[in-house]
Amino acid sequence: MSYASALVLALILDAFIGEPDWAWKRVPHPAVLMGRAIEMLERGLNEGDNRFFNGALGIFVLAAIAVIVGQFVQHLPFGGLLEIIVAAILLAQKSLAQHVQAVADALRQSTEEGRKAVAMIVGRDTQGMTDDAIARGAIESAAENFSDGVVAPAFWFLIAGLPGLMAYKLVNTADSMIGYRNERYEEFGKFAARLDDVLNWVPARLTAVILALASRKWSAWHVIRRDAPLHRSPNAGWPEAAMARTLNVALSGPRAYHGEMRDFPWVNDEGARDIGAKEVDQAVDALWSAWLVFIGIVFLLSVAT
Repeated sequence: MSYASALVLALILDAFIGEPDWAWKRVPHPAVLMGRAIEMLERGLNEGDNRFFNGALGIFVLAAIAVIVGQFVQHLPFGGLLEIIVAAILLAQKSLAQHVQAVADALRQSTEEGRKAVAMIVGRDTQGMTDDAIARGAIESAAENFSDGVVAPAFWFLIAGLPGLMAYKLVNTADSMIGYRNERYEEFGKFAARLDDVLNWVPARLTAVILALASRKWSAWHVIRRDAPLHRSPNAGWPEAAMARTLNVALSGPRAYHGEMRDFPWVNDEGARDIGAKEVDQAVDALWSAWLVFIGIVFLLSVAT
């Protein structure tokens, strides 16, 4: 079975099953195991005068282990079936849609409930968020995580099968844990952050294309290209700008991190700013429309190969 054919089945399995709580209460999720390994790495190597080298070496070793584990799974009895199951576990379409929808549902109850829900999916301060800021946070998370949690792992699966997907997931998890520009992680996590940027360069732009195709607003591509570089991330601006145009809303803008306000520029500045639960609902719909376009592309690849 080709990687594309296996990926079609993995995408469908993830969309139907998602992240069943009953399973992960009994055994740790693979991403949790990766996180524990990265925590051990950080505790043991994030010290001394060679923190950048220590971090780079540690991530290289863990990524190599992830590749070896992926290859091992492929060669087990029924390895093809196991590969599909593990790939589905490491994709995040259904769980992403559920987490974003939870923000819309909570926002309809109250602002405070909306803050609690969005705090589960964003890293910024949520205590003083207004309804429109909550909605923006949820929509931005939807766009960025569709790239990081669905398109990018699927892309690397197409390139290198389960070993490629697992290596990507390890690096992406490391970036989310140690890829911060602060005193503790600036040097140690720099390699993981830069490698994550490299691995997400193509998938982020592919995600923008998929969102544009799904919205049938291809004429807006020039606006997406204009606004994507405004984002502080070299990659996240692409799916975010595409989602902003899909919904005709303004995203990014000023927000607080650790009590400090950051004056980030607006993405799709001409879009609506007075937004709420309705627009978050629309973002969830956009996620599923984009998923359909993406699985259609992968299916065509499977037929061609």
